[in-house]
Amino acid sequence: MKTIFLFVALFVSVPFVSAQEPIRVIVFGAHPDDCDMNSSGIAALFTQMGHKVKFVSLTNGNKGHHTMNTIELAARRYREAQEAGKTLGIEYHVMNNSDGELLPTLENRFAVIKLICDWEADIVITHRPNDYHPDHRNTSIIVQDAAYMVGVPKMVPNGKPLRKTPIFLYTPDRFQKPTPFSPDIVIDITSVAAIKAEAICSHESQIFEWLPWVGGRPDEAPADPAERRKFYIERYLSRSNVDRFKDAALKWYTPAQLQNIKYVEAFEICEYGAMPDQARIKQLFPMLP
Repeated sequence: MKTIFLFVALFVSVPFVSAQEPIRVIVFGAHPDDCDMNSSGIAALFTQMGHKVKFVSLTNGNKGHHTMNTIELAARRYREAQEAGKTLGIEYHVMNNSDGELLPTLENRFAVIKLICDWEADIVITHRPNDYHPDHRNTSIIVQDAAYMVGVPKMVPNGKPLRKTPIFLYTPDRFQKPTPFSPDIVIDITSVAAIKAEAICSHESQIFEWLPWVGGRPDEAPADPAERRKFYIERYLSRSNVDRFKDAALKWYTPAQLQNIKYVEAFEICEYGAMPDQARIKQLFPMLP
């Protein structure tokens, strides 16, 4: 029992990351635009500061369209993801699970464990487990189930477990039951909001076709590719989201600083990973003041 306790204590301890070492962030979404929607602002900030970010889609997104066949759509969404990755300066990995069919299998758990360990992640980000979409919920379950296992040698496919505990974070949603999203970390992304909008626009099959169709607004955006991209970016940049997270943002920014912030990304700490104090959070998110 002492041996087990010592191993757990060692793994749960959070070693210091020196200023010289790049912070390594991995974001898991269910579909090839989910990471961009919730985390591409901090991705742009991290890469600008010389840190490393990887986005992972657990499905190939082959059902997210009203006219395209699944094979063509999967190929298209892969290309869109790579384009978004180029815009952000990050790696973008797309797994080959079918859209709408993702399950928390051992195979998917092992794949996520390996991705986290191979990336040597300091920060892991994903959906909350009570999101509306079954693929989102199952992505969250798979990532949560990997949280402890990334430190267990015989659970890591290449036999190289992490010797430090990453911080696991949830992205926002608006669902209230059983618990609402509770922001612990709020990051000012105003300086990279236009880059985020560009990355999101890379997912043309979703932003300009599928989502307007699902929302009953199929003719919402202009037909011309350049004009519709401009239309979306201008619309995105016209909508500040600071008020939603204002109270939590005041933990990290002064009221005077907050007056100059228009766009933020917010995250909730998952208890399955490291539980950092404020000093550690500032170390992991060096863009914080």
